[in-house]
Amino acid sequence: MSAINRVVKNTWILYVRMALTVFISLYATRVTLLALGVTDFGLFNLVGGVIAMLTFLNNAMSTATQRFMSFAEGAGDFKRQKEIFNVSTVLHIIIAVLVFLVLEIAGYFLFDKVLEIPAERLETARIVFQFMVVSTVFTIVSVPYDAVINAHENMLLFAILGVVESVFKLGIALFLSVTPYDKLTTYGLLMAFLSIILLFARRIYCHRKYQECEINFIEHFSKSTFKEMSSFAGWSFLGASSSMIAFYGQGTVLNVFFGPVVNASQAISAQVSGQLGAFALNMIKAVNPLIAKSAGSGDKKLMINATILGAKVSFFLLMIFYIPMLLEMPYIFSIWLTDVPQFAVIFCRLLLIRNFIEQWYIPLSTSIVAHGNIKKYQVYSSVLHIIPLLLSYGLFKIGFDSFYMYLSFIIYSILLFILTLYFSFKNFQFPVKSFMKDTVFRSLIVLFIAGFCASIPVLLLDVGIERLLIVSFISTIISISLIWIIGLTLHERTKFKNLLFKKDITVFKT
Repeated sequence: MSAINRVVKNTWILYVRMALTVFISLYATRVTLLALGVTDFGLFNLVGGVIAMLTFLNNAMSTATQRFMSFAEGAGDFKRQKEIFNVSTVLHIIIAVLVFLVLEIAGYFLFDKVLEIPAERLETARIVFQFMVVSTVFTIVSVPYDAVINAHENMLLFAILGVVESVFKLGIALFLSVTPYDKLTTYGLLMAFLSIILLFARRIYCHRKYQECEINFIEHFSKSTFKEMSSFAGWSFLGASSSMIAFYGQGTVLNVFFGPVVNASQAISAQVSGQLGAFALNMIKAVNPLIAKSAGSGDKKLMINATILGAKVSFFLLMIFYIPMLLEMPYIFSIWLTDVPQFAVIFCRLLLIRNFIEQWYIPLSTSIVAHGNIKKYQVYSSVLHIIPLLLSYGLFKIGFDSFYMYLSFIIYSILLFILTLYFSFKNFQFPVKSFMKDTVFRSLIVLFIAGFCASIPVLLLDVGIERLLIVSFISTIISISLIWIIGLTLHERTKFKNLLFKKDITVFKT
């Protein structure tokens, strides 16, 4: 199967998965919020946020390992793939031990010195935290298996496990409604148990399916590979851990100044952003292996073109779903959640705006990692990750409201985009000028025009399901039309025609 056929197939698989999981997940959130209540729901997402922050660490470390796996696969070196898998396993065992120690030490200070938790729920919060720590360790050790699955572009497995996870989460939410036990403790235990089961499923599948997943630290261990991957993983870990701290730190800082009720608003906004953002991330996830393998085979032009196409398409996919959500969010939240937490709407709107900016630089950062020269990029980006937290803390200290945190993270995303553009140009001569003109500028024009047209019914009609449907219809039709007419260049329109009707890999190479 050609590379372009795999991209198309994997993208459709991921979209089918998303179609099945997005509504299940959002409904599960509604049921969970009702079962736990706003305070306990906020507490779980504060304390159990270890899993949320781990997403950054897991994705980043998986991307780093996948880079070596895909690079070796692109070069056709099977022996090297076995070495990389074994070295990666050793590295992640070491990382898991270090993270365990850091979390246990950090937990002591968080519960005794930092977090604002009602006294009657403090012991329960400690128990939930320990569940999450155990889940964290298992997740880190399983990163090499995620990397192997990504390197083989096996999106069907991701789709199946994603659907299974969503169904079980809904089952857990429904169980909370009837359980006689403490609901928060039960939720923490079952969520941690679900994570561990899914991780073991990945491990068993990989050992049976992929020959390079053969653990033999004597025969397939290379000191030179260990040194190379340790250096690469170390810089990747620096960037991932600083991003992780920034993400988890949001909840901590909000909790210190505003309490667990605001954490519930943060959790709701993150849930909506994550589910809607999957529309764009699925495209990026399908293109990432092509970027890494093209770097491994030395085809820089294919890598750059796939990166640009991924950035533009992911932005437009996000726009189609975000415009109606941004305009009608208060009404949507009112019918989705019985009790809408304060600030949930404004948090979510600001987070969606930030996500727009991220679509431009996420594929670029993948290309930087695939190229391999990441030291300075990770150092500078790590500094940027922490700045919005410090800025938010200072603003809250002098009396600013909670939503200013998300404004500071929007500024941070703009700065990180500029930094990523700079290192993309420096490392592999990325065409920054044409990217800004043909991708960023065109994307913004389409977004503003489509958003303006879709907002007209909001000004003329009363709130209700009819207005929501009209806004969604107008937004979708106008967005798709403008994307084709303005968003894509003439050359890109030709590419997409070839992609849709001929499935010709040369669309990425020209």
